[in-house]
Amino acid sequence: MAKQSPEVSWQSAVGCMLRRIETTATSLGTGFPHYGDPDTGSWTTSPAGDWTGGHWVGELWLASADTAEPRYREWAARWCAALRPRASSNTIFRSFLFYYGAALGDILGNDPHAQAIGLEGARGLAAMYNERAGVLPLGGEAEEASDVGDGEASIDAVGSVCGLLAWASEATGDESFRRIAREHALRHIDFCVREDGSVGQSATFDRETGAVLRRYTHKGYSERSTWGRAQAWGMLAYTLAARWIPGERAFLEAAERAAEWWLNHAPDDRVAYWDFDDPAIPNTFRDTSATAIAAAALLKLAALAPDRARGQRYRQAGKDIVQALVVGYLTPTGAEDRRPSGILTQGCYNPRIGLATRNELIWGDYYLLEALQVLTGKLQPLTV
Repeated sequence: MAKQSPEVSWQSAVGCMLRRIETTATSLGTGFPHYGDPDTGSWTTSPAGDWTGGHWVGELWLASADTAEPRYREWAARWCAALRPRASSNTIFRSFLFYYGAALGDILGNDPHAQAIGLEGARGLAAMYNERAGVLPLGGEAEEASDVGDGEASIDAVGSVCGLLAWASEATGDESFRRIAREHALRHIDFCVREDGSVGQSATFDRETGAVLRRYTHKGYSERSTWGRAQAWGMLAYTLAARWIPGERAFLEAAERAAEWWLNHAPDDRVAYWDFDDPAIPNTFRDTSATAIAAAALLKLAALAPDRARGQRYRQAGKDIVQALVVGYLTPTGAEDRRPSGILTQGCYNPRIGLATRNELIWGDYYLLEALQVLTGKLQPLTV
């Protein structure tokens, strides 16, 4: 995609992503897009949505709200309904499925069926809550985690937990949902946000007291490294917590500390490597999916920041990151690029197991589209 003024690039990039969504929706049979081949555009799918299927449905809800085209809403409703059996999954990552896949249907489209499915997911998630420890555990079926069960925690889903449960609280009037989300998010500041603002991915905790027994990063370069996506998830976690659970100063402070760390440690070209501590940098994997999450978080944080100058700095940083992704990584990246349009390339899923290290990743697509819609003015940053 040729370099243009930002305003033109944003709308052009949205158009590319909408074409990619249409191609995906019309070419898939059953299942959910999971990660894609960046050259051919073909998808590896997950039959029940894994932890990523909600981001695909979220893209469809965003597209429906952006264009008012009936087909996007029909597709969103179809895949949203396919998520319904996952309401009973024993995994905290169902929050990704039902926040992006169902709650957004209510928030953006006032869809009563999506609302009903989202509330099923929220009730199932809340039932996992450990009152003594003040936290929702990963659960025994947590996807893509090294250690799972009732004594394990992760930063990854804190934002979607806050969004799903606080939305359910507003939809039902039941404040217990929001209380669970608040306590869960507060516990994860202790679990995962380090003093310098860097974010560790995971923790083991005492199921009786909630005390931390071990802090570690299971998807990064080492147990003590700062995995790119953990930092981005932390930024998003506490911007969403501050948006959905107002009045808790600790959330905005955590979001700002994590954001400042990212901005101080990201490469000059703004596209993060998969792990900030990989000694092979710059000869290692980029992760556009982590970078897209960070951009979406910064645009939200800009709207939350009480200091106007700081808010403007966060918004400019978010714009610069999106511009870097659109110009350098969203197909077509130049006049000679013959790949399918709208692929966000160079997403890095999990190098520890050699999984999809230079691919299109469905969650990266979602967060880039969300950020682009904010920049075009079609979506207010704190709507979702």
